[in-house]
Amino acid sequence: MQLDPFIRLGGIAALLALLTACDQAETAESPTLPQVTTVVLSPGRLELSEDLPGRVAPLRMAEIRPQISGIVQQRLFEQGGEVRAGQALFRINPAPLMAERDTALAALQRAEAVLARARLQAQRLEPLVQADAISRQVYDDAVSQREQAAADVAQARATLQRKKLELKYATVDAPISGRIDQALVTEGALVSSNDASPMARIQQIDKVYVDVRRPAASLEALQQALGNRDGNGQSGLPVTLLRSDGTAYETKGRILFSGINVDAGTGDVLLRVQVDNPKRQLLPGMYVRARVPLAHYSNALTLPQQAVIHSAGKTQVWTVDGHNKAHLTPVRVGELVNRHYRVVAGLIKGQQVVVEGMDRLSDGAQLAVRRYFAPAQPLAD
Repeated sequence: MQLDPFIRLGGIAALLALLTACDQAETAESPTLPQVTTVVLSPGRLELSEDLPGRVAPLRMAEIRPQISGIVQQRLFEQGGEVRAGQALFRINPAPLMAERDTALAALQRAEAVLARARLQAQRLEPLVQADAISRQVYDDAVSQREQAAADVAQARATLQRKKLELKYATVDAPISGRIDQALVTEGALVSSNDASPMARIQQIDKVYVDVRRPAASLEALQQALGNRDGNGQSGLPVTLLRSDGTAYETKGRILFSGINVDAGTGDVLLRVQVDNPKRQLLPGMYVRARVPLAHYSNALTLPQQAVIHSAGKTQVWTVDGHNKAHLTPVRVGELVNRHYRVVAGLIKGQQVVVEGMDRLSDGAQLAVRRYFAPAQPLAD
């Protein structure tokens, strides 16, 4: 017996409708679990730093000034070049000084001749006074003249020595090694030791200082770190110097000390960084940025910024236990570095923290968990 085709099609349609209704009922009875993305906390090294503007200053600077008066006869250096300590820089006309030296020499010779005659006279009178051939007063006068002549010789010798020294000062030498600026006087200029402006300036820049300012309230941790020494036994904290485009200079610097005076207007103190400058890339007066270390943590826990909930003055995160259930957990966080908070308290190593999908969570809710993959970026500045 064969069924009518229309009857068979009607039976199939009814069966499909019944199956669809069963699937909808089953779906309504078994809702899907909330999908969340979590990160597992693991300790790691974290170094915090701060970029501060700084100005380059020479390690030493000497102003070249004459110690005598005279006419500048010659400049003996290349402007803007390197000079050595003791190198001749200027020559002042020595002719007047040579004449004064010769005069002092003649005065010394005359004083020595007078002394020789006075000594001889006292020597001749000594036996006569012992024999009472002359009065004691005559002998005492001869001795007094001898001592006065000796004093005149000493004075003349000192005058000659001073004149020789002044003649030496006719050549103006470099007191330190370094780079010399342009000459501030020219040949033919009259100079004096009382001049307000120097003849030139020398700056030692094979090593330089970088002076940066920092809020006084943030110095406590830095001062503690300054008392430590690195593996090379050198004191101070390493500092990286940055160009205007953000790239780092090849050389490193070290913090030497912090200023003890606080600027009443800004509340800042001075930090001085010493930097080796063998290639003379850093020039006095330049502005650079100094990356100054703030703190170092060898086993710091960090979590993404979006995982932290700030509400009503409280800081909380959603954690997931071993049964994939959600729990709202209070947490205390520290510094924010590259969109990651440092965990201070409230969480431990190995805990799962919800990063995404926390909008409609409730405490104790069962979750469907997947792992969070953060963008590749360093956690330290």
